[in-house]
Amino acid sequence: MKFSDFLKKVEESPEFKKFKQEHKKAYLCAGFFVLDFEANKNMYQIDFFLPEKKRMATFLIDEEIRMKLSEIMKVKKQAVENLTGKIKIDLQSLKGIVENEMKNRAITQEIKKIIAVLQSQKGKNIWLLNCITSKLDLLKLKISDADSGILEFEKASFFDFIRRIK
Repeated sequence: MKFSDFLKKVEESPEFKKFKQEHKKAYLCAGFFVLDFEANKNMYQIDFFLPEKKRMATFLIDEEIRMKLSEIMKVKKQAVENLTGKIKIDLQSLKGIVENEMKNRAITQEIKKIIAVLQSQKGKNIWLLNCITSKLDLLKLKISDADSGILEFEKASFFDFIRRIK
């Protein structure tokens, strides 16, 4: 499914229409998605920033749309950028993009879960991915939405994190 389909579903909901009437200055700032290829239970949400209140409105997308409002955030208005323009990468493409990069780096594991955040950084739409593999490695990627280019790639093991915590 494309990001625009999720956004349209939110914007057509009564929850959003009521929200937009009450918060005219709110703007789209992020998408947050969990793609679970093992349990096949995905989670989708779209976030809007309320600059006058320094709060985030999160719209959870399921059979119905639910909204929850965050606590007041200690953030500068310009730190939360407006997500604008047409989003080119659809959610189904993310796994393939990651798998291609894994092949380029001789990583042969299977992707079990992708946690994806779509946001704007310095005026450019960026996908930030955390992928969990079959051997419990964590792959962190930063992908340009404009051209599907890999901007950053990092591989770490969950066991490294456990050692740091102890």
